[in-house]
Amino acid sequence: MSENETTVHVYRVYIKATAEVIWDAITRPEWTARYGYGGFSEYDLRPGGTFVGRANEGMIAQGAPEIAVDGEVIEADPPRKLVQTFRMLMDPTLAAEGFTRLTYEIAERNGGVCTLTVTHDVTGAPGLGALMRGDYEAMGAGGGWPWVLSGLKTLLETGKELES
Repeated sequence: MSENETTVHVYRVYIKATAEVIWDAITRPEWTARYGYGGFSEYDLRPGGTFVGRANEGMIAQGAPEIAVDGEVIEADPPRKLVQTFRMLMDPTLAAEGFTRLTYEIAERNGGVCTLTVTHDVTGAPGLGALMRGDYEAMGAGGGWPWVLSGLKTLLETGKELES
């Protein structure tokens, strides 16, 4: 990859839920602990506000830091759009890649369905890009955004957590 090349990952999922429910599931810790990597996410939903993603108990027991991910809120337009920075702190090499830009966009469709589009600009962060694509799933690092979004969809549509 050339030094000036941009790397942006875009994931879209269709969820039978309201925009408000999806927004809450992304931004409220009581929801974030129930899908994906199972950690509590905490947001100060204003420009310049903090974002903290906490490691779950299993991760901490394996030596992970309490704060797994951090960042800053750039834009919050509930329940339609959230833009933030995102830095993975679980691994020193990934942490050294610095902050990336993460955008959630929720759009209502017909029939009680919404689209959730996650755009993750991982330019300059190839290690994080590979992790969030799910490249290390076979090594026990989880399935990245595809796995997180599958868990979110399953939880909101069935009320049950996705079995891993």
